[in-house]
Amino acid sequence: MKTQKILSAVILGIALTFGLSSNAQKTVMVGGAPMYPTKNIIENAVNSKDHTTLVAAVKAGELVNVLSGKGPFTVFAPTNAAFEKLPAGTVETLLKPENKATLQAVLTYHVVSGNMDSKAIAKAIKEGNGKATLTTVQGGKLTCWMDGKNLIIKDEKGGKSMVTIANVYQSNGVIHVVDSVVLPN
Repeated sequence: MKTQKILSAVILGIALTFGLSSNAQKTVMVGGAPMYPTKNIIENAVNSKDHTTLVAAVKAGELVNVLSGKGPFTVFAPTNAAFEKLPAGTVETLLKPENKATLQAVLTYHVVSGNMDSKAIAKAIKEGNGKATLTTVQGGKLTCWMDGKNLIIKDEKGGKSMVTIANVYQSNGVIHVVDSVVLPN
């Protein structure tokens, strides 16, 4: 029982850290641009100066229509700096037309079906006794947990990413900005 109370307190801390409030559908600034909850993922992402590489990849992967669709989708959106952490030439190689299937796999590995805002992730972490496993649209798994006040996401290869901005609500889901690209097996 004591363990359950401690876990509940930790989950409440997670929820507060992620900024849950009665005004959950507020406009958030990302990459110097407002992300309006009335616009879809693509309509907002194209305005973020921190996500130009992601937008170019989504266009090259022919996923604009998908991410403009009804959803809901949860997107762990890597910044330009996250893409720069990849080995030299990786992004350029992925953007080539002959690598579209690989690019699509990488991009859809950053997407989970449903609206997994911080409250839903906190609940999944609580139910998983400190860790949550999310199935991506690509079919792979992401493991999530808290490290202090930081939400960490681990890919199937052991790579880790941290959510830097949570709960960027969209008309068709939610975006969590991440500091590293996660990669499928």
